[in-house]
Amino acid sequence: MISLRDIQDASERLQGVAERTPLVRCYGVSNGDGGEHFYLKAESLQPIGSFKLRGAYNKIAQLTPDERSRGVITYSSGNHAQGVAYAARALSCRSVVVMPAGAPRVKREATAALGAEIVTVGDGSDERREKALELAAAHGYVVIPPYDDAAIIAGQGTCGLEILEQLPEVELVLVPVGGGGLSSGVAAAIKLSGSRARVIGVEPALANDAEQSLRQGRQVSIPAAQAASTVADGLRTQSIGRLNLEHLTAYLDGIVTVSEDEILRAMRWILTGARLMAEPSGAVTTAAWLFHRDKLPASGRTVAIISGGNAEPALVARVMGMEETTVAR
Repeated sequence: MISLRDIQDASERLQGVAERTPLVRCYGVSNGDGGEHFYLKAESLQPIGSFKLRGAYNKIAQLTPDERSRGVITYSSGNHAQGVAYAARALSCRSVVVMPAGAPRVKREATAALGAEIVTVGDGSDERREKALELAAAHGYVVIPPYDDAAIIAGQGTCGLEILEQLPEVELVLVPVGGGGLSSGVAAAIKLSGSRARVIGVEPALANDAEQSLRQGRQVSIPAAQAASTVADGLRTQSIGRLNLEHLTAYLDGIVTVSEDEILRAMRWILTGARLMAEPSGAVTTAAWLFHRDKLPASGRTVAIISGGNAEPALVARVMGMEETTVAR
């Protein structure tokens, strides 16, 4: 389990690398009379368009010179791929990324532009992990896991520290759950800092491996085809990480699932209401707030993390063509 000091050390390493992303208050749905206030933590404004830079850089920055000279390899549907490629370039080491064939084109192209060598496999998260481990064994690369790693979790946890610094009175934090890196880190940061804020994870109903795992108290794996069926490509993990499950069991206050239609409508709401770009994975938290408020703890100060904004243009056009969303109360 990581400590608060681990997260604080990660924050120091990330100075000048990761952005201190803003909290954007959504005035159109917040009451100015002391009632509810809703904020978006815009991780979509990171240099790579997502929070993944935090964990990737924190991990690679701690490698020895010999390890960096061997190069690094990871497996990712896109955002972690960019995080590793960006960090590796900044730290002068080679990067190889195993990506699924169905990864969004915008993410594949961005990863390649950052200098990474891309290896393509099928859409299953287990398949790309196995391929990365195979290549690492054959070539001596250092594996940079996307979520099941203490340094990755600590790096992602710096997002939670920032939320507390920006809004000390926060009462509820909504965080996306894929493999569990961001949710583990943020929940740990909030709780280990002594905050009384509740932390709720949000994931697609079609890829609810974390919900099942937390309910059963063990890692539950879902079929690759099921995980791949959600529009939230950054949350298409087949199972939550072992270390992530330990942290979420200790620090997460609950989990909510959202539908595909709710995710897309939340994307549109963020675009039109907050003037921010959110990819589907980054919109799940807002979807929970818009459509499942009755399942969330009461809160006068809520922060929803937009984990990324790397959305395909065609999907954005489709979302903008949807009818305006009515906010649930």
